[in-house]
Amino acid sequence: MNLIIAAIVGILAIVILIAVVKLHPFLSLLLGSFVMAVCAGVPYDEAIDSFTSGAGSTFSGVGLLIAFGAIIGTILFSSGGADVIVDTIMDKTPLQRLPWAMALIAFIVGIPMFFEVGVVILIPVVLFAARRAKAPVMLIAIPALAGLSTLHAFVPPHPGPLAAIDAIGANLGVTLALGLLVAIPTVIISGPLLGRLMARWVPIMAPENQGEQDAPQSKENRPSFAQAICVILFPVVLMLAASIVDLTGLNATTQWGRALAFIGEPLTALFLTAVLAMIVLGFMQHATRDAVNGMVGKSFGTVAGIILIVAAGGGFKQTLVDSGISDVIAQSITESALNPLFAGWLVAVLIRLATGSATVATVTAAGIMTPLTAGMDPAHLSLLVLAIGAGSVFFSHLNDAGFWLVKEYFGMTVGQTIKTWSVMETVLSVVGLGFTMLLSLIV
Repeated sequence: MNLIIAAIVGILAIVILIAVVKLHPFLSLLLGSFVMAVCAGVPYDEAIDSFTSGAGSTFSGVGLLIAFGAIIGTILFSSGGADVIVDTIMDKTPLQRLPWAMALIAFIVGIPMFFEVGVVILIPVVLFAARRAKAPVMLIAIPALAGLSTLHAFVPPHPGPLAAIDAIGANLGVTLALGLLVAIPTVIISGPLLGRLMARWVPIMAPENQGEQDAPQSKENRPSFAQAICVILFPVVLMLAASIVDLTGLNATTQWGRALAFIGEPLTALFLTAVLAMIVLGFMQHATRDAVNGMVGKSFGTVAGIILIVAAGGGFKQTLVDSGISDVIAQSITESALNPLFAGWLVAVLIRLATGSATVATVTAAGIMTPLTAGMDPAHLSLLVLAIGAGSVFFSHLNDAGFWLVKEYFGMTVGQTIKTWSVMETVLSVVGLGFTMLLSLIV
C-alpha cells in the first residue's frame, strides 16, 4: 500500500507541476521521480540515482534516433522536398478527392517529421486546397491532422513510440510494421470519413486574405518527387527488411542476412538515411556545404526539449522499477484481470488527460507497464507499444499545446476546436486501440 501511495503521490506531483505550476515537463518528471522515490522509502541522498541511470540509458537508446529523425525531417522541409510531395499529389487530385489526398500527403510527410513540423508544412496547403475547392476547411483539415497525429502516436522514429519500444524491449522493425497496419485504417476512419461529419458540425470556410502565403513555393533547385519519396521510405524499407531477416533466422546463418540485419538496425538505418538526405536533398540540389551543415545544426534545436523529456521519462521509469513500485502496479493490474493492452491504453489515457503531453503519457505508461512484459512474444510487445501510443493521444484539450496550435491556425473558438480536433483525437485513440486489439487476436 505504501508503494501504491508513493506512485500516486509521484504522478500527482508531475501532473500538478505540468498542468498547474506550468513547469517544463523535463523538470516536472525529475522532481516527481524524486518525490516518488522518497515516499517509497528511498533515502533522499540516493533518490536521484535511479533517475540519472534511467535517463542515461534512455538517451543512449532513443536520443540519437530522435536526433537523426530530426535531421531527415529538417532537410526534407528546408530543401523543398516536402513541398514537392504535396504539390505532386495535389496536382493529380480531383477536387472531390482532396480529403483523401490530404490524408495520403500527411501520412507520407508524417513518417519522418514530428507533428508540429508537419502542421506548419501542411496548414497553408490545407487552407489553399479548401479555398480552391470552395469547401469547409474541416473537410480538408481533419484528414491532414489525423494523418500526422496517427503517425506521431504509432510509428517510429517519432519520440513516443521510440521511448516505449526502448522501455519495454520491443523490436523496432516489428513495431514499425504493425504500426503501419494499424495506422492505415485508423487514418481512413478518423480522417476522410470523420472529416465529412466535422465539416457539418463546424462549417467554417478558409479566410480569403492568405492566398499569397499559401501559394506553392518556387520550384527552382527543389528535389524531384522520386528523390523525396526515396529518402522518406529508405529507413522504413531497411528496418522492415532487417525484421524479416531476424524473424526468419537468416541473420545468424548467412552473410547477407547479417549485413542486412546490421544496416537495418534503427541507429544504422537512420544514420544512413540522414547521409542520404544530405546528399540527395542537399548537395545534389546545389546546396553548399555550409547550407547543408546549417540544416543539420538547425534540426538539433527543434528536438532538444523532446529528447530531454523522453530521457526524463526513462528516469521516471527506472525509479518506478528500482523502488519496486512498478511490480506492485503490475501485480494489481494482473489481479484485476485487465487485458494488458487495454491496461496500457488506459494508463496512457489518464496521464494524457492530466498532463496534456502525448510524449509524457507514453513514456510514463511504458514504465508502469514494463513488469507485465515478461513472457510476451515480440509481436505482443509491439502491440503493447501501439496500445500505449493510442492512449497517449486521447482527447486533446486545454492543457495540450497541440490544441492551441490547431485552434489558432484555423481561427476557431475553443468550442469549435473541441468539437473537431479534440473529438478527432478521441476517435483516433479508440479506433487505434480497436485495431491493435484485433491484431492481437491474429498474430
